[in-house]
Amino acid sequence: MAADEDRQRLDRWLWHARVVRTRAAAADLVRSGHVRLDGQRVTGAAHPVKLGQVLTVSLNAGVRVLRVRGFAERRGDATSVADLLDDITDEIR
Repeated sequence: MAADEDRQRLDRWLWHARVVRTRAAAADLVRSGHVRLDGQRVTGAAHPVKLGQVLTVSLNAGVRVLRVRGFAERRGDATSVADLLDDITDEIR
């Protein structure tokens, strides 16, 4: 994580957080209107995401609600995802 970055492109964050398999799939997910940022639908893949914001992502397997905890310079392994997000899906239900 870069210390000087306080935001990241939405498609990059979704890809780094392993919500989808590819960055292109992340961009398609956003453009198709399946992502909300703090309750507002976002359709631009380059939209900035900031620490503490809440994403609601509609996927084939259901809906996930994620709080942004951090950013990454590159996509890491599955264990590194814990540093990027809090999955608050169950807290909402």
